[in-house]
Amino acid sequence: MFAGARIIVAEDSNVFTSMISKRLKELFDINVEICRNFEDLQFAYDKSSDPITLAISNINLPGAENGEALEYLVDLSIPTIVFTGTFHESMRDKLMAKDIVDYILKDNVFAVDLLAESICRFLTNHRHHVLIVDDSATARALLSSRLKRYNFRVSTAENGAKALEILKANRDIGLMITDYNMPDIDGFELTRRIRANIGSHELRIIGVSSSSNRLLSARFLKAGGNDFMLRPFIDEEFYCRVNQNLDTLLQIQSMRKERAVA
Repeated sequence: MFAGARIIVAEDSNVFTSMISKRLKELFDINVEICRNFEDLQFAYDKSSDPITLAISNINLPGAENGEALEYLVDLSIPTIVFTGTFHESMRDKLMAKDIVDYILKDNVFAVDLLAESICRFLTNHRHHVLIVDDSATARALLSSRLKRYNFRVSTAENGAKALEILKANRDIGLMITDYNMPDIDGFELTRRIRANIGSHELRIIGVSSSSNRLLSARFLKAGGNDFMLRPFIDEEFYCRVNQNLDTLLQIQSMRKERAVA
């Protein structure tokens, strides 16, 4: 399923490395490379020209007790999921500022399962094509960066008319994230026009806005949207909303296929 994926686990705990290795082998038939200290991590990167698909890393490792291992991975632009037992609000802010893929806490018996789920999403997100519609170049760049960090394929449009063109030419787009306040065609009108031809079983639509008007969400949902978020986003909530909508899309499509076969 994930042939060719190269996954590094930078973790000094024998218990967790064993659990992670066993779980990823069972679920995805992936053999991971274990790095128990900073020297092992550096050697793993240097020894092969094959790119590292994903790294799972503790914040601190022997030989890198002050977070140097994570800095090393980030500086190399290696997508990284942090697996840590040390966590507080300021730590969370520092992690998210490094553009990591995700963080998983070692605080419950399901931690390894949550880690496996996060790994699976990252390795499969490239199958999803997401369209961002916003008249602000800064907003488009920010959302695009976030989604590409999670390994999604991304297209962007600066207005509603361009979005309609892109949708017509790319029927594989399964999710659209659109701003409300845009010239010519606002988010409501864009959604209504799309829903005249494309149903929720083909395309999920998330509306976004910086407005403090709490009625916008109701109006957007009534126009045919599936979800609504207010800026500024919290990264974790944004990613969860995206995942939930794509999961729903896949479930609907699966049910429709089952009915067609029956």
